[in-house]
Amino acid sequence: MREVLADLMAVWTAGGTAGVGTVVRTFRSAPRPPGASMVVAPDGTASGSVSGGCVEGAVYELACEVTASGTPVLQRYGISDENAFEVGLTCGGIIDIFVEPVSRNTFPELSEIAQDIDNHQPVAVATVVAHPDAPRVGRRLVVRPENVSGSLGSDRADSAVTDDARGLLAAGASTVLTYGTDGERRGEGMEVFVASYAPRPRMLVFGAIDFAAAVARQGAFMGYRVTVCDARPVFATHARFPTADEVVVDWPHRYLAAQAEAQAIDGRTVICVLTHDPKFDVPLLETALRLPDVAFIGAMGSRRTDLDRRERLREAGLTDTELDRLSSPIGLDIGARTPEETAVSIAAEIIARRWGGTGRPLAESSGRIHHEEPVDSSVD
Repeated sequence: MREVLADLMAVWTAGGTAGVGTVVRTFRSAPRPPGASMVVAPDGTASGSVSGGCVEGAVYELACEVTASGTPVLQRYGISDENAFEVGLTCGGIIDIFVEPVSRNTFPELSEIAQDIDNHQPVAVATVVAHPDAPRVGRRLVVRPENVSGSLGSDRADSAVTDDARGLLAAGASTVLTYGTDGERRGEGMEVFVASYAPRPRMLVFGAIDFAAAVARQGAFMGYRVTVCDARPVFATHARFPTADEVVVDWPHRYLAAQAEAQAIDGRTVICVLTHDPKFDVPLLETALRLPDVAFIGAMGSRRTDLDRRERLREAGLTDTELDRLSSPIGLDIGARTPEETAVSIAAEIIARRWGGTGRPLAESSGRIHHEEPVDSSVD
């Protein structure tokens, strides 16, 4: 919806009703990802795309019908490779599109959501797209890190979806979740599309070594926008880090300072220092540990390296309070040896920090498995 929000808000503000089709689920080589939307205005104009042109005509007609009837529809455009061209989705994929009427009456929260998006504030919209009780289709829950508004029809469903939506929002992911008809985690009947409107959190990996490649893969898997940075151009290449969103050749401390100045670092950013070289580590960590708001700062190295590094940082003027923000040696103790295993241990510590986990086996604990709220995103 983000790419058509201005057009949708124009209709909403004028008091009109728009037909909005949103990709909620894809299979195989679908051309557009979940969350892609098309808006059909009251005057018949259309904006946005749900299929790169393949089924736009059919969705346009359905949007007009839905606007007239007021009844939302979940439509699957599914084909086989043999009849792909005839149906219209020539890529051979399958897409589920939820088409709904959007107006001040049907979506009163839209203006506040638009403000959140414009202000780069994280917000997720959970919409019931399938349910045996037809009046519940189209009901919404607006989920923010600090509050929730709306309802999907029951406290149980609201609680389950809120928990899951916050996890998706933290990762910047949008997807369909399946529950029992009243929000039971085991069962089927209710499908909820969670659209997350937040930039993916950033993972900054410093040091173009083999461990960094494994950490970059884990970061991408967890939904981070991964940047690998190293001052050595022979090592910092896209060929060595194909899963990274960007590979930067620059002195690490200089790059981090520039990103902070550009306000490209926030409370969800994680920083992994794998450089293993004091001439890189010390000025980089001196910069990182003085940032006001990041989720995690960790540095690789042996315990002897850690002691030496901390002493150098004290000599550079860092206080014990600032040094307490440093997780070093980085990672949880899971007995890791290989780069891939070490990356898993680093990912585990990042997750534990985000959600307040202990790192203990679940079999040794009792009570709720999923933590209700993320911990403070800043590192104290």
